[in-house]
Amino acid sequence: MSATQVTLLESVKSFLARAHGLYIDGRWQASDAEARLTLFNPADGEAISSSADASAADVDRAVSSAWRAFSARVWADMLPAMRERILLRFADLVEQNGEELAQLETLEQGKSINISRAFEVGCTLNWMRYTAGLTTKISGRTLDLSIPLPEGARYQAWTRKEPVGVVAGIVPWNFPLLIGIWKVMPALAAGCSIVVKPSETTPLTLLRLAELATEAGVPDGVFNVVTGRGAVCGAALVNHPQVAKVSFTGSTATGKAIARSAADRLARVTLELGGKNPAIVLKDADPAQVVEGLMTGSFLNQGQVCAASSRIYIEAPLFDSLTSAFEQAVKGLNVGAGMDSAMHINPLVSAVQQQKVSAFLDEARAQNAELLSGDAGPGNGGYYIAPTLVVNPDPALRLVREEVFGPVVNLVRVADAEEALRLANDTEYGLTASVWTQNVGKALDYSARLQAGTVWVNTHTLIDANLPFGGMKQSGTGRDFGPDWLDAYCEEKSVCVRY
Repeated sequence: MSATQVTLLESVKSFLARAHGLYIDGRWQASDAEARLTLFNPADGEAISSSADASAADVDRAVSSAWRAFSARVWADMLPAMRERILLRFADLVEQNGEELAQLETLEQGKSINISRAFEVGCTLNWMRYTAGLTTKISGRTLDLSIPLPEGARYQAWTRKEPVGVVAGIVPWNFPLLIGIWKVMPALAAGCSIVVKPSETTPLTLLRLAELATEAGVPDGVFNVVTGRGAVCGAALVNHPQVAKVSFTGSTATGKAIARSAADRLARVTLELGGKNPAIVLKDADPAQVVEGLMTGSFLNQGQVCAASSRIYIEAPLFDSLTSAFEQAVKGLNVGAGMDSAMHINPLVSAVQQQKVSAFLDEARAQNAELLSGDAGPGNGGYYIAPTLVVNPDPALRLVREEVFGPVVNLVRVADAEEALRLANDTEYGLTASVWTQNVGKALDYSARLQAGTVWVNTHTLIDANLPFGGMKQSGTGRDFGPDWLDAYCEEKSVCVRY
């Protein structure tokens, strides 16, 4: 074992050895279905654990548990300060078990242990404590009536915000713990109950999270986790008549299907979907800042980030020098297992994702595209893809217009900033974008004209709990984060009293 190879905790070994069931009503329960899902280590393709493959009946049990807990009002009507105290205790337990969660995350998802520690645990704690604080900030307004009233009549009117009910949280495989918390915490802070369905490839950290929630004092039935395939478990959850809101992060195609399903019963939805995110590099940009920022923005978590910069438009005077700098940086990346802290690029999450990304690159090679690739990684059965730059690709290629979700970045020469803006906006997506310039006026101009829910200047992939996040166009609907985040998990009720 090298000095940079992480030693597994005994608690991690013990957790992996369990025959994981479903977490319903504050305890482990067996699935009605006999089938199980094998979980693989992306670094070598070896099986590391298994999880339940929940049936529709299992999902019904979980939602019924959440509905009973919500109807009992133990959590919903708890004093906000008490809910806040429990949620802060929940965050403390996540922090105390942070290394265990980080190792589980890397083993099942493949990402660097450094990213698991800093993002999956570190950022999770920031979001947990921020959202716990919102619990005591839920408030209504006292309002005056605007219509003429009978002489002598006296009225008092106000609004109040009440938890919406049972929430379904559908979590993707790229950041299971962090994005899982983005579903769980606002629901719990608002007083809702929740049923979470992680991706069938990465359920472990959310199963452990449910145990910690119970230990923190979250009442039984308020936080449930069901594991299984989207076509069965996920469909049963989003279609359940007792689910009042669905919060989903994932592909645009699946998000549209969820929206259609929710529309049948007018359930609320928040959808954070795909992106094909542009970065515009103007000729006055700082080259060193550009390379450092966009290497992270493009290759973080092997490009398996919805906000990743996958299209970089560079004004002609900087194009050749920046392309050389990016190529040198890519070829200097160490590729290997996530449990080796010296590695920069790690395997993709699954063989399926590896095959998908390979298909994009094979098509580009068949069309004689110029590919600049780094190390392909160890040939040990892991799900590796070499970090790759595609130089001035043919606009007809799929990797130009579709979300690749891998370590693949397009570098495109543009004549001027206006061409860059036109190409950047020429997409069905609108999640994030960035502008790189030393000119404040240009930064303000292009940040206003870019069609994206989040625009950064001289940085990329910076998100914060206090800053609303979501997409335009086919990148989603609704916003997560920010001081008004809990509004999406509440009903606003108007009360008018004549006295």
